[in-house]
Amino acid sequence: MVVISKRSSLLFLFTLLSCADAFIKYDVPRPDPFVDPKHDPYNPLKYIASNVLTGIAVALVLAVALTQTWLIFKVGAKWMMPMTIGAYLFALGLSFRFGLHLHPQSKGIYILEYLLVVLSPCAFIAADYVLLGRLAKHLDADRHLLVTSRRITIVFVGSDVTTFLIQAAGGAMSASASDLVKATIGSHVFLAGLVAQLISFSCFTCICLIFLYRIRKNDPRIWATDKAEKWYNSWLALAGALIVSCIGILIRSGFRVVEISEGFQGRLSTSEAFFYGLDTLPLFVACVVYIPFWPGRFTCGPILRPIRQEHKESSSSI
Repeated sequence: MVVISKRSSLLFLFTLLSCADAFIKYDVPRPDPFVDPKHDPYNPLKYIASNVLTGIAVALVLAVALTQTWLIFKVGAKWMMPMTIGAYLFALGLSFRFGLHLHPQSKGIYILEYLLVVLSPCAFIAADYVLLGRLAKHLDADRHLLVTSRRITIVFVGSDVTTFLIQAAGGAMSASASDLVKATIGSHVFLAGLVAQLISFSCFTCICLIFLYRIRKNDPRIWATDKAEKWYNSWLALAGALIVSCIGILIRSGFRVVEISEGFQGRLSTSEAFFYGLDTLPLFVACVVYIPFWPGRFTCGPILRPIRQEHKESSSSI
């Protein structure tokens, strides 16, 4: 299912970028790319990418990826590998902005940068899907989920596939359009796919919040499982990290929806400040939040088994 999702994502992004490339055709001489980038018809960003900001972003994201790699082999939780791989891809995508700084009119570099930056968050989302199921299973609290832990990944990855196919269809319609009307219809279909994806992840976030609420209200024993531990060693710290990660992804997804609704020449698409503030930063937070609260510390050991057994025995005696 994950392989299908990745293939669908690649199809959608290739189609989208082909669409963008199809509309950026001008019969005018190429101007100096550094004189007036905002009005340069051959500059897809409409600005010169800052090497300083690119360097900082690449260094931070790469540091997160390397740290997560070390944690996977040192502590455990290999099922978090999708997020780590996504972080490497995200850092690679950001690094192509160095090339755009030198060659701001290069469509090839722009396509590679856009492809990797837009695709990599799918891996972050997949890791969050798996984490919730793992946490519920570890706590023996599957009954508090609206969707069973075994079905969460299937349901939401399936939703991902569907929404990406919608986006791919919209991109294909725009790319093959021979007039503005058909191109507009295609962009609307593509936007609908983005909105559907945002709704899907919003539902997942609600499931996370309801899961925590139900445990606190109906299972105080599980809620207080790590009461004797330091706060950063409690499973609640990991749950909090998951919620923070979800919020970061939601901010980024909302940004992309508004950005596409404005069009490729809109204010959000042509502002480096918005790109880093509403795209890169939220995704960085969504990944870095797990470093101090690495899931392997909480879900890979038998710490909760005696407590779960005690809970079952007390329930049966009643």
